[in-house]
Amino acid sequence: MCGIAGLIAAKVDLLDIPAVSKMGHALKHRGPDGTNFYNEKNVAFAHTRLSIIDIENGNQPLDDKTGAALIANGEIYNFIELRRDNPDLFFSTLSDCELPLKLYPRLGLDVAANLRGMYALAIHDRRHDTVILSRDPFGIKPLYYTESTTGLAFASEPQALIKSGFADARNLSKKSIYELLSLQFTTGRNTIYRDINRVLPGETIQVKKGEITCRKNIPAISDIELPTYSNEKEALLALNHALMDSVKVHQRSDVPYGIFLSGGVDSSAIISAMSELNQTPVKAFTACFSTGAQDEREQAKLITNKLGAEHIEISFDENDFISLLPTVAAALDDPVADYAALPTFKLGRKAGFEGIKVILSGEGGDEMLAGYGRYRTGTRPWWLGKPKIMRSRSILDQLEIFRETPDGWRDGISSTEEAIKLKSNLTPLQQLQMIDCCEWLPNDLLLKLDRCLMSNGVEGRTPFLDPMVSKIAFSIPDKFKIRGRMGKWLLRKWLHNRLPSYGAFQRKRGFTVPVGEWINSNGSRLGSLVAAQSGIAEICIPDHVKNIFLKTGKHQNHASWLLLFYALWHNIHVLKAPSDGNIFECLES
Repeated sequence: MCGIAGLIAAKVDLLDIPAVSKMGHALKHRGPDGTNFYNEKNVAFAHTRLSIIDIENGNQPLDDKTGAALIANGEIYNFIELRRDNPDLFFSTLSDCELPLKLYPRLGLDVAANLRGMYALAIHDRRHDTVILSRDPFGIKPLYYTESTTGLAFASEPQALIKSGFADARNLSKKSIYELLSLQFTTGRNTIYRDINRVLPGETIQVKKGEITCRKNIPAISDIELPTYSNEKEALLALNHALMDSVKVHQRSDVPYGIFLSGGVDSSAIISAMSELNQTPVKAFTACFSTGAQDEREQAKLITNKLGAEHIEISFDENDFISLLPTVAAALDDPVADYAALPTFKLGRKAGFEGIKVILSGEGGDEMLAGYGRYRTGTRPWWLGKPKIMRSRSILDQLEIFRETPDGWRDGISSTEEAIKLKSNLTPLQQLQMIDCCEWLPNDLLLKLDRCLMSNGVEGRTPFLDPMVSKIAFSIPDKFKIRGRMGKWLLRKWLHNRLPSYGAFQRKRGFTVPVGEWINSNGSRLGSLVAAQSGIAEICIPDHVKNIFLKTGKHQNHASWLLLFYALWHNIHVLKAPSDGNIFECLES
């Protein structure tokens, strides 16, 4: 895993090499094992490397010596199979990322069509004076760009574009601020920064002389008609084959790997597969809370004891919340107000300390196999009343804290909903799953995982978000995903067959962090500090903000968390306040 950045200048004399160098240095945490640069004509690249495969010879940029050079952030899991299927290609390294470089001359903009993995890559085609930027279909790996008269600059993180002077952090989109405070993430191509856009999941863009000339897209879930399974046994066999194969290829690594184990169905399924595929005990990291939250350490212990895995518990308490939140907000330069980022960051830090460079995670299991309760309410039959529209209300609805009505915060998610509804071959459940795959998954869950792990020099891998798994998941009839009030039925059945003592058919409890309790214990002080922040005061009524922090209840707790996170994020990323203190020190600076 790595950090990538570059500039495709409109003209050679506009190529700003020092600015590209600044981007490389800004991404050093993503690639602590080395930094390299590339410059040819009007194009310059920077690459920071976290060595995972072919540690000795896999340094980038990779150059085919005939007309193209590549930098990449990611892993191509099927590189062994694709090398075997293309015996006429000559490879000079064992790096998985050399594969798209060698396929590019024959495939061009379709170079990513057969890649199985997570990636954000850039290829400079010297023959045609073009650069292509490509991102994996699920958006597991991030990629951002900004356009100006100088040309097009790109990077793995917005903060690199800002620190190098290609974008201005003060130029925020108010509509995106309202979106963040309503959904806890922002959607689509636009980020919270007016100057910075995302390369969309599955998108490949071609750039010539600093201008985008072409766009192509590979969907995470294919539009073609998929086969269905007539009985549960067939579906189980198909899921077993796909999931075991996915976990197998996601373990391809020349460095130690482990897993984040919550004790829930998804991560338990992954560690079960890992334990079967590994001859040595798997290292499993679990976040533990002493109060308030649904603590799943006992369930995690049961699993690791049964499988013979090494279980490492990491406690997270109020002191961690107060001391770590500014650091986490600093890592989330593309803001995600998801409190699960807090334990995820500390887990990543512990994994790095233990010498683990690769972590497998259960992210994507709910989206692939229908685990969320909102899927059931969103697909209920007409005789039970009108199906509930997901995310129909802002989290801050009816609290009367904004200076003006936050219009337009749902435009992005609505646009995605309308586009997916046009896919007539999808069931209502599949439509809801696809909406999450397009927005919630890449712009919240995966972004959070990427930043919290890469800040600690650790790579995160997600076996549920694999083409083979997604193909099976979307070809399984809805009745094998949701049964009664229980989601992920087929995955639960798969896990029950392997670990009968686990209790796979217990109701989903969800992963929660007691941030509300921790905020409430400091409510008066935090409310006054948050209300006084310029980022909050320009959009909210300060006295109303203070009142939110003095109240208790699920809705008020969620609202106070969002406002606290945004206040810290704005201080750190827009006002450039230091992030090395605790919550109170950062808000008082």
